[in-house]
Amino acid sequence: MDRNSAIGLTLIAVLLLVYFNFFSPEPPKETPPTITTTEKTDSLSQVTTSKIDSTGLIPSGPLATLLKGEEKDTRVETNDLVLTFSNHGGILREVELKKFKTYYKKPLLLVSPRSNAFRLNATFEGKDIDLYSVFYKVESRQISGIHPETKLPADSTLVTFSTVLSEGKIVRHIYSIPSNGYRLKYRIETSGLGESLNGDHLTLLWTDHIPVQEKDLQNSRLKTTVNYYTVKGEFENLSESSLDTETEAMASPVKWMGIKQKFFTSAIIAKNSFSGGEASTSVNPTDSSVLKSASVRLFIPKADVVGNRANFEYFFGPNEFQLLSAVAPGFSKNLDLGWPPVSWVNRFVIIPIFHFLESFIGNYGIIIMILVIIIKIALTPLSYTSYLGMAKMRLLKPELDLIKEKNGDNATQAQQDQMKLYQQAGVNPFSGCIPILLQMPILFAMFYFFPVSVELRQQAFLWADDLSTYDSIIQLPFTVPFGYGSHVSLFVLLMTASTLVSTWQNNQISSVTGPMKSMSMIMPVIFMFILNSFSAGLSFYYFVSNLMGLAQQAIIKRFVDEDKIKAVMEDHKKKITTGTSTKSKFMTKLEEAMKTSEEARRKKK
Repeated sequence: MDRNSAIGLTLIAVLLLVYFNFFSPEPPKETPPTITTTEKTDSLSQVTTSKIDSTGLIPSGPLATLLKGEEKDTRVETNDLVLTFSNHGGILREVELKKFKTYYKKPLLLVSPRSNAFRLNATFEGKDIDLYSVFYKVESRQISGIHPETKLPADSTLVTFSTVLSEGKIVRHIYSIPSNGYRLKYRIETSGLGESLNGDHLTLLWTDHIPVQEKDLQNSRLKTTVNYYTVKGEFENLSESSLDTETEAMASPVKWMGIKQKFFTSAIIAKNSFSGGEASTSVNPTDSSVLKSASVRLFIPKADVVGNRANFEYFFGPNEFQLLSAVAPGFSKNLDLGWPPVSWVNRFVIIPIFHFLESFIGNYGIIIMILVIIIKIALTPLSYTSYLGMAKMRLLKPELDLIKEKNGDNATQAQQDQMKLYQQAGVNPFSGCIPILLQMPILFAMFYFFPVSVELRQQAFLWADDLSTYDSIIQLPFTVPFGYGSHVSLFVLLMTASTLVSTWQNNQISSVTGPMKSMSMIMPVIFMFILNSFSAGLSFYYFVSNLMGLAQQAIIKRFVDEDKIKAVMEDHKKKITTGTSTKSKFMTKLEEAMKTSEEARRKKK
């Protein structure tokens, strides 16, 4: 590694420091959903809903009779979800993901009466009413074949809630639940409302006090936000990393809006569009039971409601790339895979390889090791080129030192003499740095992929009980500053140790000296502080990658004959001297740039 390579790597490391500190199987058998209906004998739903939001609109006069009734739950269980509906409002009362648990091994609920509240505000005959606060009659039935209207697949379930607001004026909430997947259809049907609905839209409000479900509270907060997608094809979101109150209004129509957590998303998608909306997030730092409080306000066009075109789809599921991609345009962006070209590497290289390996390997630690081997083999040409460039620069080091000594403080003349030496020897001074830069998209891709990979969630390997978060072998009684935290991650220690060994070995074959050499040994220690709270899968990947790199370098070294390289360089010098060899385009352009710079300097003097 020459001086230019060392400077390049140092700049890359600084960029990483700034970025991460400041921006930062077999298909299931189809089984018919099971439906159960139970009467509610307690008032937990009403109490907790009031606790969440007490500003709901309560009808008066004849409409007030719709508030009276006996609350009943309708439970629908599919292969992937357990859904509980309430006739009090005709709403989703609870959504449980069957195949997932919280870090504390409890049922994973994306919707629950303790954390969620729904309202559907309208103005009916001049009176404000919350259509989710009245009681409905419920009917549920199973579809045995393809439904002619909804086009639902076999073994789907229809749950219909209906009520009469006044004579001849009916409102229905209809949920269509397939036996597989994390999506369910929802539509609002009306009859006879016509001019009885005032205003140009209904307002859907959804409040979610997102409970803690993962090991790392702070990291989960920084990955939780509200995302939305406009009909113009623009993906927008509130700041993930902000712990302040964030609010954003949407003046243009919205296609979908989702409450995104680190590993899961709850969203509503309009078949047509919402005419506008508003979203906000906030954090109570003193409440360690809630990640963030998210509030969503969406406007449903009145014309869609009275014309029975108010069709929607709910999604409650994991942030798995292929799954999200099939939901709606732009929906896959709920999984942040980085900016291009980093996202391209993740989408078209890392994720396909990862899913291919997990199709026949159940241990994710082994999958990570095989992933490292595949990537290292693919990058072997770049690694070989980088090693060859460093070897050439090391062979030129004695002559470069003589040039520095000869020119003293005359830096311009020293650079010209160095360029002349590079030209004579046929050496590109950036040959050791460019291959490393070309590998940077893969480096960044791993930083994005591992921390948000739901596939690694709660997957144990060796001493790590969850590869998606940090592994902790020692819990410290105090907090170490500079972002280290109050725990010790063994995978990070192993990664740091292997990086130091790899850096030391590179320094033995490089031409870098002085402060740059010291900096190359300090950077791994700095990264140890940064990565201590990152995904164990990420630090394990880099640990294995360092070991593979050391082995790869030892193999490459056996195929690089420095005596032959030196002979080729000497032969190139003779050809340049006799005029039988031509300059490379790169060296020609470099010399022209230096001459232009020197002329400009002289004119300035």
